[in-house]
Amino acid sequence: MLLNSSEVDISSFLLIGIPGLEHVNIWVSIPICLMYLIAILGNCTILCIIRTEPSLHEPMYYFLSMLALSDLGLSFSSIPTMLRIFLFNIMGISTDACIAQEFFIHGFTDMESSVLLIMSFDRFVAIRHPLRYSAILTSSRVVQIGLIFAVKSILLVLPLPFTLKRLKYCNKRLLSHSYCLHQDVMKLACSDNRVNFYYGLFVALCMMSDSVFIAVSYVFILKTVLGIASHGERLKALNTCVSHICAVLVFYVPIITLATMHRFAKHKSPLAMILIADAFLLVPPLMNPIVYCVKTQQIRVKVLGKLGLQFK
Repeated sequence: MLLNSSEVDISSFLLIGIPGLEHVNIWVSIPICLMYLIAILGNCTILCIIRTEPSLHEPMYYFLSMLALSDLGLSFSSIPTMLRIFLFNIMGISTDACIAQEFFIHGFTDMESSVLLIMSFDRFVAIRHPLRYSAILTSSRVVQIGLIFAVKSILLVLPLPFTLKRLKYCNKRLLSHSYCLHQDVMKLACSDNRVNFYYGLFVALCMMSDSVFIAVSYVFILKTVLGIASHGERLKALNTCVSHICAVLVFYVPIITLATMHRFAKHKSPLAMILIADAFLLVPPLMNPIVYCVKTQQIRVKVLGKLGLQFK
């Protein structure tokens, strides 16, 4: 007896590369591979420098370590799948592997968002209470804050794989990215996915609330800076925030751009959507260590010193 294809439960999904550029997949894989290696090397360097240099055992650098760990997690959980597509043209991924991947991607994404929020609070305390900075953000308190937000991120996304697992997937297999996302997998279900939709929306709102609190933090930072009498001291205080502002922009601009295109663009370009979505996972892990090495003198000096390039 023949079965209706719409009622056949599938066991794997199909990821996509860049539509229309399948013939140059191998060339596309080269910059992705380089970005991946630089991101891994850069973030591992940040972690190694902070761990081995006692002078960097301060709250700001502990939070930077958390950011580097989040970037590494994001890279390890997503980019190998992309490289598999572009290097070997392997599009298939099992449903269990896909659901596991979306859990890690969303988990590390929320973790990075949380760390950026913590770092904005760190900058506010450093500028508002410079003399009490070390007393307010002690090492034990920094560890507690990091653990609380890490557990929050895990608990927030933990229901996602279970809500996806309960769905039935029939004849639709083609995802719209080079990796698995909750909202993408959810759309392929042939059973009721309203729980997934509403909980996914809740997770997205929680993450975007971090950006609101970051903006509020900078309002207070700006208010504090404007209260400083010396013009030179004002610039010095603002300069300590430049690296963090760059990290926030690198992380949130692709997310906000994608959300805006989904909501308001009448004729969305699939190619533009895929490129922006790929940039969201590729660019932050690549740029964060570069930005902090270039803009943070203490990190830059230590890195150049390790490379034997320290100039007198």
